[in-house]
Amino acid sequence: MHLIPKELDKLVISQLGFLAQRRLARGVRLNHAEAAALISSNLQELDIMVAYSQQLIRDGHYSVADLMSIGKTMLGRRHVLPSVVHTLVELQVEGTFPTGTYLVTVHHPISSDDGDLEKALYGSFLPIPPADTFPDPNPDDYLPEKMPGAVLPVKNERITLNDGRKRIRLKVMSKGDRPIQVGSHYHFIETNPQLHFDRLRAYGYRLDIPAGTSVRFEPGDTKTVTLVEIAGNRIIKGGNSIASGKVDISRAEEILQRLQVEGFAHVPEPAPTADSALIAPFTMDREAYARMFGPTTGDLVRLGLTNLWVRVEKDCTVYGDECAFGGGKTLREGMGQSSERSATECLDTVITNALIIDWSGIYKADIGIKNGLISAIGKAGNPDMMDGVHPDMIVGSSTDVIAGENKIVTAGGFDTHIHFICPQQVDEALASGITTFLGGGTGPSTGTNATTCTPGPTLMRQMIQACDGLPINVGITGKGNDSGGKSIEEQIRAGAAGLKLHEDWGSTPAAIDTCLDMCDKFDVQCMIHTDTLNESGFVEQTVKSFKNRTIHTYHTEGAGGGHAPDIISVVEHPNVLPSSTNPTRPFTMNTLDEHLDMLMVCHHLSKNIPEDVAFAESRIRAETIAAEDVLHDLGAISMMSSDSQAMGRCGEVILRTWNTAHKNKAQRGPLKEDEGTGADNFRVKRYISKYTINPAIAQGMSHLSEASRSASSPTWSSGTLAPLAPSPPRS
Repeated sequence: MHLIPKELDKLVISQLGFLAQRRLARGVRLNHAEAAALISSNLQELDIMVAYSQQLIRDGHYSVADLMSIGKTMLGRRHVLPSVVHTLVELQVEGTFPTGTYLVTVHHPISSDDGDLEKALYGSFLPIPPADTFPDPNPDDYLPEKMPGAVLPVKNERITLNDGRKRIRLKVMSKGDRPIQVGSHYHFIETNPQLHFDRLRAYGYRLDIPAGTSVRFEPGDTKTVTLVEIAGNRIIKGGNSIASGKVDISRAEEILQRLQVEGFAHVPEPAPTADSALIAPFTMDREAYARMFGPTTGDLVRLGLTNLWVRVEKDCTVYGDECAFGGGKTLREGMGQSSERSATECLDTVITNALIIDWSGIYKADIGIKNGLISAIGKAGNPDMMDGVHPDMIVGSSTDVIAGENKIVTAGGFDTHIHFICPQQVDEALASGITTFLGGGTGPSTGTNATTCTPGPTLMRQMIQACDGLPINVGITGKGNDSGGKSIEEQIRAGAAGLKLHEDWGSTPAAIDTCLDMCDKFDVQCMIHTDTLNESGFVEQTVKSFKNRTIHTYHTEGAGGGHAPDIISVVEHPNVLPSSTNPTRPFTMNTLDEHLDMLMVCHHLSKNIPEDVAFAESRIRAETIAAEDVLHDLGAISMMSSDSQAMGRCGEVILRTWNTAHKNKAQRGPLKEDEGTGADNFRVKRYISKYTINPAIAQGMSHLSEASRSASSPTWSSGTLAPLAPSPPRS
């Protein structure tokens, strides 16, 4: 077989579609991916049937329009999870018809209660389940506030656009023989010569409408439009080059002559008798504004399907001058995109109107990227005609755009507990929003399965070389278990970004003391997995060996390893930076059951040796895992990591962080800091810090996540909590 890439993609859709059919046939309500795959797969099968029937028996066919209608009838609300109705609003799939390949677009695929199970199970040969297999939809499940990523704008308020600027009204007639559409930021004096109006009065003005919208003039139309002064430096560029330059009314005669020479219609109007200040500015309903530009100050946003809500604290964009890309939108030449500026003056990429969730705040802004780094956060655009444009966020002809409207942007996740067992970890982590790995290992060796250590200069060099092509930021940790210290220094000089003390290599007080000495000498961090056996002493002896020096304690609760049963007590010491690994996050009915066998495999233990079993069982305690939930909510445990493939999952650090936050709110209620706010901003900032700024601080790398540093910033849909951005560059 010689299958091209799109045919391989269709095979994946077909496989998932058939899986969805099997689940549907046994009465399981489908999730987003399953519903999309089932409809897509069935539409492709119908396309194939079309080609077959046309070719062999010439007996009827389905058109693209037919399939667009059929796609809406397969699944009903009763067949899918309530959230799918909100998230699956449009589906596009290519099909091969007798006349070629065409795109079938299905709008609102879940548009009825009952659907048609016979169509949904088309081609599967599965029995159609009775209608009562699926419960009747409960209207309460579809309330707006129960939908994933719900946005609740401030009620009974309107947003004033272009506030405080001078306005005029003009009568405009179209004498063209084709439609004319004028965008919000097009310099009105420069518009089509077949529009008849007083162009001198329009000098220095544009339409007073929402950014990125437009006014359409059909042939013969006459409309009265409201214009608003351009802002910023008030410099006109582009258009038809009728009035290029800084707005200066003394140039009126010159501009009038140019209009006449170029054949632009100009119809003088009598001077207005009413005060321009009496012209009402354009206002927008807050719900309409949120749909167009994303939530703004005061609006509430639900994080996925969790019980967590954030309230937007501020909006750095300017109402009426928002950046919007597309046909007739803002970011066009001479409008939101500045003219005559070199690439050195302009951004490489701008993310527009994004909701930023960070330890430092929850706010809406544009994000500027230059030379692969975040250059600034604030208002982007063209300072020649927009107010408030950050000097380092000018959009020019060398700038690309990522639309951030109704998306969430966060700092890239930092996983500080990686066993470098296989390169496939990178794809898994990037898909979850992790952009930085810190850990050790040499591949699938027995030592790496258990410990995050890359021992010795040779292996350190080889691992740095092996990771060089991976699209993720990487820091590699050496082995710190050596009370002599000479080999530790060799590893640091070879490129170790930190040192790991692990009980499987012997975390004795002597080794701890030497390792911390070397870390202080070379300014790198020490991470420790303490002594579950209590062989050299109890937790008190280990803490004593720290000698008040800063140290990062892995899986501080203890199920991942450490002094049994009380390693968790180290959180009380100010020099200890505690973290969790995600298998214990959060504590659920299934947490304990997976741990024993997982631990035995990872740490090369045998069930035939009683002492090995006792060692493993001593680490697994329901009481301390439950306490770990609370300590995270209090901020006493400040970091989250994975322990990848060695009792952990590198693709679930972020997922389990928010699972823990959700569970804690459900059990413990709002935090004191959030009481009375109607939102969970403080809790959200606390939890997002656990996999962004806190591990960066702990590893001495926080300066790399500031502005003018890393641009590793995943973009998320608030409804699905799924990353939408491409893989970030390595720093």
